[in-house]
Amino acid sequence: MPDAPTPPRIVHVPPERLAGWIERFGARHGEIHSAADADTVVLTAADGAVATITVPFAPLSPGDPTAALIDHALRARSVGAILIRRGGFAVGIFDGRRLVASKVGSSYVQGKTKAGGWSQQRYARRRANQASQAYAEAAEVVAMIILPRIDDLAAVVGGGDRAGVEDVLSDPRLGSVRARWTGEVWPTPDPRLRVLQAFPDQFRAVSIALNDLA
Repeated sequence: MPDAPTPPRIVHVPPERLAGWIERFGARHGEIHSAADADTVVLTAADGAVATITVPFAPLSPGDPTAALIDHALRARSVGAILIRRGGFAVGIFDGRRLVASKVGSSYVQGKTKAGGWSQQRYARRRANQASQAYAEAAEVVAMIILPRIDDLAAVVGGGDRAGVEDVLSDPRLGSVRARWTGEVWPTPDPRLRVLQAFPDQFRAVSIALNDLA
């Protein structure tokens, strides 16, 4: 049987380093041909290496694909952030990298138990109720901080636990917030202010699927 194709490597590049990354890609692999649509830029090098770049905060404006992508990635944007994990939540608004509004809260959701029978069911119900209360509190904060400014935001990004983010955004008041959500949920530790402040390192990064024939 033929060998299975090697999956591409995924790298995340800060916008400020994207131009240099593309230059080095060309230096390693030869002349680059670029093609783009609204969501993706594909760089194909002379030796067959391919870099498929996901456009952050799509769509990409028309123009030379590489130049347009670099300009697009570097653009400062107002972005809402919702971080949810069992240990709490953090909600904020960023202007570029700068956190301009935020609220962080902690919550307690009981850990799983090894007990069986009725005890296990009782613990499960208690955990579900605690999680629901925590998500409801987070939804209140999203309604307070992000909802009034939703028309000014380029996007809303998520972090932590996908099920938690989805539960919070299921609040009927937050339909316009959910509509701006990119659908991504970046992995984060339990939300704290320092975690929220560092979150732009993740959501601003440019994701590249790389088949460099190495």
